[in-house]
Amino acid sequence: MPLLQVEGLSKHFFIDHLQREIAVFDDLNFTLEAGQFMLIGGANGAGKSSLLRCLYRTYLPSAGSAVFQSKHGLIDLARAADVDIVVLRREELGFVTQFLRPRPRVSAVELVAEPLLGSGMDWNTATENARQMLADFGLKEELWQAYPTTFSGGEQQKVNLARALIAPRRLLLLDEPTASLDAATRQSLQQRLTELKTHGVAMIGVFHHPEDIHSLIDTEIRLTATDEELTHVVD
Repeated sequence: MPLLQVEGLSKHFFIDHLQREIAVFDDLNFTLEAGQFMLIGGANGAGKSSLLRCLYRTYLPSAGSAVFQSKHGLIDLARAADVDIVVLRREELGFVTQFLRPRPRVSAVELVAEPLLGSGMDWNTATENARQMLADFGLKEELWQAYPTTFSGGEQQKVNLARALIAPRRLLLLDEPTASLDAATRQSLQQRLTELKTHGVAMIGVFHHPEDIHSLIDTEIRLTATDEELTHVVD
C-alpha cells in the first residue's frame, strides 16, 4: 500500500449566479510513496491549488478517494470526519502556501516555535530550533522578536516557511511557496526540502520556479484546461 493512493478524485464548483457546475479536475488517479516528490504542473486556473486543498481537506472533493496510510491506519482524506482531519494536520499532514496570516502581537520566533510546542517540546528547545530555522531562511536576527504583521511580504514568507517546515510531516503539500522569495531563500528552501525528502517525507508541490527543485522531482502530473472542464495528463 503506498503512502497515498488517489482514485477518481474530482472537484466541481457550483457557480450560483451562473447556475452551472464547473469541473476543476475530473477522475484524477495517482499514487505516492514515502520520500517521493510529485510536481503538479499546468496553466493558471487549471486546478493545481484546488487539488492540494482537496488533499488537505480545505475543499471537500466532489467524487473519488484519497486513501492515506496514516500512523493510525488507512484513512480516506475525501471522506474522513473533520475531527480526524484535525488530528492528521497536527501530526502527519503539512500545508505550505505563499501567504502568512500572522496574529497581532506575536513575535516571529514564537510563531515558528508553536508547532514544536504543540508536539510537546519544551520552550527553550523549541525557541532555539525556531531561531535556527529563521536564520536558515535568512531572516535578520534583529527581526526575530518583532511582529511579522509589520514585515514586508518577502520577510513574512520566510517566517511562513520556517513555521511550516520546522515540524516534519509525513505528507507535505506545497502551494507556490517560492512566489515572493529571492534566490538565496529559494536555495534555503530547496536544501530543507532535500533534507525532509531524505528522511522519507512525501511531497506534492506547485512551484512558481520549478527549476529550483528539479533535482527533487520523482514524478509529475499536469492539469490541462479545456473549454468546459479540466482533464489531466500524467508524465
